Amino acid sequence: MKKTQNVLIKGTKSGLTLHLDDMCSYDELKKELDAKLTENSRSHEDTPLITVNVQVGNRYLTEEQKEELSQLIRKKKNLVGDSIHSNVLTYEEAEKSKEETEIVSVSRIIRSGQVLEVPGDLLLIGDVNPGGTVVAGGNIFVMGALKGMAHAGCKGNTSAVIAASIMKPSQLRISHCLNRAPDMMQDDDRREMECAYIDENEQIVIDRLQVLMHLRPNLTRLEGGR
Repeated sequence: MKKTQNVLIKGTKSGLTLHLDDMCSYDELKKELDAKLTENSRSHEDTPLITVNVQVGNRYLTEEQKEELSQLIRKKKNLVGDSIHSNVLTYEEAEKSKEETEIVSVSRIIRSGQVLEVPGDLLLIGDVNPGGTVVAGGNIFVMGALKGMAHAGCKGNTSAVIAASIMKPSQLRISHCLNRAPDMMQDDDRREMECAYIDENEQIVIDRLQVLMHLRPNLTRLEGGR
């Protein structure tokens, strides 16, 4: 019987990774996957549950096809499906990814009671007055006075930062971490060109803006930048 290489099984520390060819037909792929998983399951009958991750390359899978592959894995003894990864995005997924990574520039003053929220990074050219709120899925950059509340990384991004020309917030939040103004401010002096980030102790720290080039080098995306 001629052996095909549409399915490649590799053992890892976390279990098994299945690399599935993205050029053959789906039915052909599913048939070979079933055969190889059956063979692999027989050779590991006495082992505990093995986690299986699936890599399908540049193949697009519908939700029904993903469920079919997951069921095929679950039917084999000692195997449990963990995830299926594809390099192909749907239009909706691509649009969502674009929204979450692009910088939204807004020129206005956020007054008391107003809330400005964006899915990605926020560049605000203006002030956030006391009682005003800015929220972003990514970073927040305020070219003005931040005197209200700012919440960066609102969807769980712990690497997000908050920067402001004048840093006098009523409250700062980054992901799940929260810090109120009395905890950060020891006096009423103007605090200019500063940033806030989560440190290794999962605490929000306020520091000079210049530290960001070392703490978050990925903020600069220009090649050859120093």
